[in-house]
Amino acid sequence: IDPRNNMPVAASQSMAPGQRRKISTERQRSTIPKSGVSSAEASTWTYPSPQMFYNSLVRKGKATDCTEDDMESVVSVHNAMNEDTWRRVVAWERLHVHECRDPMLLRFLGRPDDLSPLAWARYLTGGGKPFDRHDWYVDRCGQQVRYVIDYYFHEDKAGTPGQFDLVVRPAADSVGAVADRVKMAIY
Repeated sequence: IDPRNNMPVAASQSMAPGQRRKISTERQRSTIPKSGVSSAEASTWTYPSPQMFYNSLVRKGKATDCTEDDMESVVSVHNAMNEDTWRRVVAWERLHVHECRDPMLLRFLGRPDDLSPLAWARYLTGGGKPFDRHDWYVDRCGQQVRYVIDYYFHEDKAGTPGQFDLVVRPAADSVGAVADRVKMAIY
């Protein structure tokens, strides 16, 4: 398991057991800069292929609501949401441009079963639960900074640009991160 993304190091591009037809094995490059890589490795993260994504869903027991035919669209949405997440992280990181001009994503961790304190409060006050949560660890020129991302789906807006809501913010695990939250709320 690769500790940078909790995925198998050699993720399978083979068909999953019970799979009815082949799915694309083509992978797309992200624009998200990758920290901690050697000069021989890619400088940006690479997204999973539709086949890899499907295999991951099967491995996690979450492939019951989708078919092979859905994977191209699912992966396209997945990739777009990650690009949007990175844009939002970079917006926060602009508060530290004097310290670090080029933040990079060091690693990330999916935590779909863990509600963040903000997601919990939102749920208690009548909001829905996020369908996923990630913790992204950003390399701010040698300083590791954790971001919490809650991903929401709005059924009533399905098929529209507003169907997904991403709540991105630095984890409140340092005085500096809390100060950043206050600054962004004011500005």
